[in-house]
Amino acid sequence: MLLNLISNGFYAASKRGEIGDEGFEPSLTATTKNLGNRVEIRIRDNGTGIPPEVKEKMFNPFFTTKPAGEGTGLGLSMSHDIVVKQHGGQIEVDTEPGQFTEFIITLPRAAAKTRAGERN
Repeated sequence: MLLNLISNGFYAASKRGEIGDEGFEPSLTATTKNLGNRVEIRIRDNGTGIPPEVKEKMFNPFFTTKPAGEGTGLGLSMSHDIVVKQHGGQIEVDTEPGQFTEFIITLPRAAAKTRAGERN
């Protein structure tokens, strides 16, 4: 999941660099924060950002904005399922088209419980 978000960030930053913004320096940061019983992970790039109409669909399976052969549309869908369904966490997106995208992942420190109180 983290590798997918980082790879997408590199892709967005390289695409913005191709546009030719004068003085543009591609950047990707990863930070963590202790929230007590939860951990926060932030992955932020200064790439192309995400338009509102794409943001609405980006976690849908097989949705992609990449050209044919460059993406399957499964990365963000699977990342969402890993964070939310498998680990009981949250994934949020803060973005400004043409400026940046930041994914905020919040995960519980304890493993998510499954049926009948079993642990993953």
